[in-house]
Amino acid sequence: MDWIIIAVILIVLIIVISGIKIVPQAQVYVVERLGTYYASLGTGPHFIIPIIDKVAKRVSIKEQVVDFKPQPVITKDNVTMQIDTVVFFQVTDAKQFTYGVERPMSAIENLSATTLRNIIGEMELDSTLTSRDVINTKITAILDQATDRWGIKVNRVELKNILPPREIQDAMEKQMKAERERREKILQAEGDKKSQILVAEGERESKILRAEAEKQSEILRAEAEKQALILRADAVRQQKILEAQGEAESIQMVQNALAASLERLNAANPNDNVLTLKSLEAFAKAADGKATKIIIPSEIQGIAGLAASLKETVTDGKSAE
Repeated sequence: MDWIIIAVILIVLIIVISGIKIVPQAQVYVVERLGTYYASLGTGPHFIIPIIDKVAKRVSIKEQVVDFKPQPVITKDNVTMQIDTVVFFQVTDAKQFTYGVERPMSAIENLSATTLRNIIGEMELDSTLTSRDVINTKITAILDQATDRWGIKVNRVELKNILPPREIQDAMEKQMKAERERREKILQAEGDKKSQILVAEGERESKILRAEAEKQSEILRAEAEKQALILRADAVRQQKILEAQGEAESIQMVQNALAASLERLNAANPNDNVLTLKSLEAFAKAADGKATKIIIPSEIQGIAGLAASLKETVTDGKSAE
């Protein structure tokens, strides 16, 4: 009898313990009571009625990443390519996620594939390859709106790979090679152009500098010649001034000497014979000069009178001695 009681107690304990549920962080437990949705249990310990209540689904509310396999799509210009997408989503409502759609991941994959086909079908190949951001934005908005009733929030959709056909890839590679060669030639031509411009500018600057140097040299030579002419003119002027001063001083000295001799002559009270001698001396000096004409004093009437006067003068001079 005792063992029956113990067994019943153990069974009751097991049943009670089975009703204790501890929900981990970032998870939600969806609980059904008698097959009907009852509650969504958040993080922490909870107690449910055993046998009557059961955890129908454990839902993670973390942001999840799903990489879908490549999907064939056709562009507006009838080019078939393979595009695979990566979807970033998060469950916001565990109840709707549990009961809103069967196999949510498959639903999101199919929805993203159809949405991608619709978007790419309105674009040409070149636009598809260069408009990733536009495609990402459009498909994200459409998926987010469509999955809202499933309790799913689509945060972002990225095009992982865009694979055009092999012949398109070869043509694109040739086009890119031709574009690179064209850019290389353009860059080389621009480099040559800049080099020639720099060389021409260098030559022009060199010519300008040489011209400036020659100009300065000519100016300096002209200034030097000017200064030399000024100095020579000053020297000639000073020489002439000194010569004029010397001549003036010489004339002044001669005049002073004449004046002194006249004063002494007047002081000596000379007689007529002395005056006649002085006249003859003056006449002799005049005759020795370069004058082409000689004016003979009126007192001297002839060679005889001149000789007689000279003889008398000499005789008187000896008598006086």
